[in-house]
Amino acid sequence: MATQKKEKSVVWDWLTTVDHKKLGIMYLIAGTLFFVKAGIMALFMRIQLMYPEMNFLSGQTFNEFITMHGTIMLFLAATPLLFAFMNFIIPLQIGARDVAFPFVNALGFWIFLAGGLLLSMSWFFGGAPDAGWTAYVPLSSRDYAGVGLDFYVLGLQVAGIGTLVSGINFLVTIINMRAPGMTMMRLPLFVWTSFVTSTLILFAFTPLAAGLALLMLDRIFDGQFFIPSMGGNTVLWQHIFWIFGHPEVYILVLPAFGIISEVIPAFSRKRLFGYTAMVFATMIIAFLGFMVWAHHMFTVGMGPVANSIFAITTMTIAVPTGIKIFNWLFTMWGGKITFNTSMMFASSFVPTFVLGGVTGVMLAMAPVDHLYHDTYFVVAHFHYIIVGGIVLALFAGLFYWYPKMFGHMLNETLGKLFFWIFYIGFHLTFFVQHLLGLMGMPRRVFTYLPNQGLELFNLISTIGTFFMSAGVILLVINVIYSAFKGERVTVADPWDARTLEWATPTPVPEYNFAQTPQVRSLDPLFYEKIHGDGTMKPAEPVGDIHMPNGSILPLIMSVGLFFAGFGFIMMNMENPIINPWIVAIGGLAITFGAMFVRSVKEDHGYHIPASQIKADLKKGGN
Repeated sequence: MATQKKEKSVVWDWLTTVDHKKLGIMYLIAGTLFFVKAGIMALFMRIQLMYPEMNFLSGQTFNEFITMHGTIMLFLAATPLLFAFMNFIIPLQIGARDVAFPFVNALGFWIFLAGGLLLSMSWFFGGAPDAGWTAYVPLSSRDYAGVGLDFYVLGLQVAGIGTLVSGINFLVTIINMRAPGMTMMRLPLFVWTSFVTSTLILFAFTPLAAGLALLMLDRIFDGQFFIPSMGGNTVLWQHIFWIFGHPEVYILVLPAFGIISEVIPAFSRKRLFGYTAMVFATMIIAFLGFMVWAHHMFTVGMGPVANSIFAITTMTIAVPTGIKIFNWLFTMWGGKITFNTSMMFASSFVPTFVLGGVTGVMLAMAPVDHLYHDTYFVVAHFHYIIVGGIVLALFAGLFYWYPKMFGHMLNETLGKLFFWIFYIGFHLTFFVQHLLGLMGMPRRVFTYLPNQGLELFNLISTIGTFFMSAGVILLVINVIYSAFKGERVTVADPWDARTLEWATPTPVPEYNFAQTPQVRSLDPLFYEKIHGDGTMKPAEPVGDIHMPNGSILPLIMSVGLFFAGFGFIMMNMENPIINPWIVAIGGLAITFGAMFVRSVKEDHGYHIPASQIKADLKKGGN
């Protein structure tokens, strides 16, 4: 058994790391790159729609952009960005030294990245998928969609495996790795929402995987699941997709709720109002999230009974969401609020998300939905939830946790300027799209005729997109500037915060906690500030700490899945330069070979001796 960590080069260390903190940063970088890529597509689409009958993009390119924009934003940008915070923060907030399965955690990241790269390869092999991010059949069938749709099917299958194993890992971590005294009803709200989100991942990504497998069989192996002439059913795909698709919204929104529930109490100098109600509201939202999928299908022809049932369940979900809204408001009420950049994003989240929720209730009314359906009203509603909710929360979390993750602060002046430019641009872009939808402008069209009264609002919407793009550029400038000139964090808790991640030193040591903390209350660090000496009491004596070794096998396994997926895609290509079965089977052989090596290779990790821990404590560790 190794007694000390082997020295590695920087590149090799990051390629083989199983440290949850480094993986969180890797998720953050990868998600940001995909976010920028999808954002550029959105900007190009808005330029195309700035004026009637523009020729900036062709109709085919617009279809590819609209498909890839939605797919990347939901699967490859928003999800990994939330996973970045979940990876970095959850073990710290529950007093753990790592996640339950560090190897699986690394495997989840690399498989997600392999799936994202596989999807992105479509641009170089005959064009990107062009059937919309929902890939409705028959638009996504082999008769109408080219090989780009195969990249969609296989890319999401691979990326979905990574998301699924990560969700399972978070579940086990939260259940089994909590510090002594950290009962379920003392978990921070971010951990609670991440726990419920991981449960949703477990039950929502499995039907998506099944649906993608059926679509793959239709497209590559002449299956008959969605082909009416062969006895299949096209509406079946819509049911399968939305049984995943609507819980997916809550997979993204619930961790955002958790971030807001951490930031608002921290900068209101108050405990979160109604903690128990917030926990149960989260669980109710998750439960109802699986009972509303068919509100996306009111115009399909399910009939008045089915439409009424799904309309009622959809409107019901506004109740637990409303509980959260009032709890955030009551937390701020009477608080000594600090309006820094993080708090500005968190407080602006509340009214913005309410507006998105109100239009959601409007769409829940089945008879009226026949007027809204497939118009820009739906686009506006959706983006008020995704951007006005999730993205604003991500920015709030970024400015809040950035000092703990990187050891220095982001510039507040640039941050506040970024907030105002982005926030104004967001409302300019999407508020007028409600009006465009009510005026009858259909979604997913690449141009429109003049003299229909649509010119002004489309122009305003595009100008807003330029504002949002300028805001993101300003954020990038802030990150670069702060890396060289930013205020260095020399204390563990620069915000005077409430939860355990702020009890660890900055930068966080590889073992997180020299001694596992003893939790005595909700908001454990704040409790010790009031009732103790401001430091967490240890639940164990100083001793050796066991840590897992890094491994290159997760990267090798993801490379194998990449080639396996690419091999299946090649089966729909004309005149492939190599036999697709060789590529597919070879990729699977790489993956299963790495799994076999992992199963037979003894790896007991390494120990950090107690003497080193004591030395770290003398330097000011936790």
